[in-house]
Amino acid sequence: MRDSILYSAIRALIVAFCVVIGLSLGVVFTTVFVGALSGNATDGKLTTVNTEEILPNAEGQREVLSSDAPVILQLNIDGVIGLENLTNKSVRQQLVESREGDFKNNRVKGILLYINTPGGTVTDADGIFRALSTYKEKYKIPIYAFVDGLCASGGMYVALSADKIFASDTSLIGSVGVIAPTFLNFTKLLDKVGVDALTITAGKDKDAMNPLRPWKPGEDANYRQIIEFYYDHFVELVTSHRTAISKEQLVKDYGAKIFPAPIAKEHGFIDFSGVSLSETIKELTTAANVSENYQVIKLENKNWWTTLFSNQARSIFNGEMKHKLSLNPEMDALLSNQYLYLYCH
Repeated sequence: MRDSILYSAIRALIVAFCVVIGLSLGVVFTTVFVGALSGNATDGKLTTVNTEEILPNAEGQREVLSSDAPVILQLNIDGVIGLENLTNKSVRQQLVESREGDFKNNRVKGILLYINTPGGTVTDADGIFRALSTYKEKYKIPIYAFVDGLCASGGMYVALSADKIFASDTSLIGSVGVIAPTFLNFTKLLDKVGVDALTITAGKDKDAMNPLRPWKPGEDANYRQIIEFYYDHFVELVTSHRTAISKEQLVKDYGAKIFPAPIAKEHGFIDFSGVSLSETIKELTTAANVSENYQVIKLENKNWWTTLFSNQARSIFNGEMKHKLSLNPEMDALLSNQYLYLYCH
């Protein structure tokens, strides 16, 4: 009897395992097949990675209009810049697609930056800023930013591409500064447990700030030079785009502090505080010379296969269970070894 029960249990386990493997392979083959069909079905047409979503207009209404109706393109700068779908590459892709397909014939009349971010990587913040600035100059359209929560560091950097910056009354703005992930030194701990470490390198200072040996005086100099370079660039950008802020004020007084929207307005970081999203959209449509018949549209990557093969989905297929400890954004593994325009608290 026991052998029969044990045999049945093992057989059920094997069947379940085979079913999981079969489903996984089926999903993979289906994805490849659908991708192949999609590629063949284009017949020379451009493929897109983003889907359109109609958002409420200034009156809070959503309506499907004709294919030639004017569009206000909303770009969400929401989350840590450089992570997930908020990267230089993803924003550039949205801007490219906003001039193709249904958006041809100059339908996009203005861009609304919806901002709630602590900032992120120097490279992605700068790339997004430059992409927006180039787009604005090329197509001669206004860009307005609306801060709904936090616009700090890299978020402020991106917001500088806007002609005007609006913010809700409870938003926080500022934090002009640069940070790199913290360097740790484990030599005292290694000495205590009796562990030696050897790093083999070639090239002067190749292992600068090596955490497994005592640091030499001045070996952090190169990192400090880079930090200063990025900081000076940030300061120059802020003072050239927000002319009410002087370089002396920014460096000596404001620094990397963040300010409530009303105070940020007094200092010159933003143009209007205590403003709603609807009011911002209304101001933007006026600046863009758009009539009442327009749509606010967001482009977002919602492909099911992208979600399916995300890190979390791969963990499920691999039978892994990950326990995540929430830390400050700068401790994220994806931000390691990067310089950051990031507000940390």
